[in-house]
Amino acid sequence: MGDLLIRGRVLSFLREPDGVEDHASYRYEEDGAVLVREGRIAAVGSHSAVSARTGPDVAVADHRPHLVLPGFIDAHIHMPQMQVIASYGAELLDWLNDYTFPEETRFSDAQHGRRIARLFLDEVLRHGTTTVAAYCSVHKASAEAFFEESHARNMLNIAGKVMMDRNAPEALTDTPQTGYDDTKALIAAWHGKGRQLYAITPRFAITSSPEQMEMAGALAAEHPDCHVQTHLSENHAEIRWTQELYPQARDYTDVYARYGLIGARSLFGHCIHLSEREADAMAEAGGVAVFCPTSNLFLGSGLFDYQRYRRRDKRLRVATATDVGGGTNYSMLRTMDEAYKVIALQGEKLNPLQSFWQLTRGNAEALSISDRAGTLEPGTDADIVVLDASATPAMALRRERVETLAQELFLLQTLGDDRAVKAVYVAGRAAKR
Repeated sequence: MGDLLIRGRVLSFLREPDGVEDHASYRYEEDGAVLVREGRIAAVGSHSAVSARTGPDVAVADHRPHLVLPGFIDAHIHMPQMQVIASYGAELLDWLNDYTFPEETRFSDAQHGRRIARLFLDEVLRHGTTTVAAYCSVHKASAEAFFEESHARNMLNIAGKVMMDRNAPEALTDTPQTGYDDTKALIAAWHGKGRQLYAITPRFAITSSPEQMEMAGALAAEHPDCHVQTHLSENHAEIRWTQELYPQARDYTDVYARYGLIGARSLFGHCIHLSEREADAMAEAGGVAVFCPTSNLFLGSGLFDYQRYRRRDKRLRVATATDVGGGTNYSMLRTMDEAYKVIALQGEKLNPLQSFWQLTRGNAEALSISDRAGTLEPGTDADIVVLDASATPAMALRRERVETLAQELFLLQTLGDDRAVKAVYVAGRAAKR
């Protein structure tokens, strides 16, 4: 693969912005370029400076006047739920029993798993997302299908086979031993193969027995470079049931702590109703609270207190995510629009610079992959999205009155969706034109 010069208005974040006027938090080039060599970023800066470093036969992708940014990162999404998104009228536990579990049972068919894995990665890429932390079904073959498809596309993705041995249909359960064995085999086959990363994935405490939680903890201890992903404190009924199932634990968070499942690579979906003790325990262990606004609103679960979690003395690490299919859109732009509204309902605001930091570098830091993704730093993988703030007639009309970069980002966040995504590059190769 030869060198590629991607030209446009280049934006990437150097650190978390302090406010809408924090121009030192990002690098922006009005006429910028990113030089891609062998799938990685070789140089970034002004077009004149970067183009001076290229040979005469470099390929050029001229995306002016559009914005060129790191690809979006989705920290929590369910691959098997593509065909239950937009299902009516349920809260969390009903959602699982009425929609999710019957759908995931279909993944016993390996051919079905391969089809959905292909369509799933098509869809996230179409929306500008180049990395996901994905749940597969309980079936080992579903994770194999996901990783095969992801590896073929050379995507940097994190995924795992769900472990669950109780409180689910018999056709959708494993055992502590088979969950351990299947996970161990998948880690051996896929973790670190190409750009693939494995996440040890007990669905949540309700669907894993203490014996299985012990096995998940053993896996985490044996493979400290793997992620752990699960759910925590999404819904009041879920919290009550968990406390009934684990009466020895101080609270829901303590269940995971007792089995050694909270650490710097641990991703906890939702975390809406954490007590102060739980938030302290999470912060001290370095666990990540994953904010899923469209899902939290759709299922009526509650409002994630994003700003408070991040400014408390023991600050929580936070990521954002779609949580499809409880979440209602694959777009991280739509996700951050709903995040803004959730935060506004609590009397706070989320500035657009912080939004775009969060869905790029911020999520990469939360997922411990910022050395590889989420920025445009030389040496990192060339996962890139190109955005058009005039993609629709309504956006183009509003764009006429935009005067600053922050205003343009807020326009993209508020009105943008997959139509605003003009191009996507995965490790330097075009994945959407």
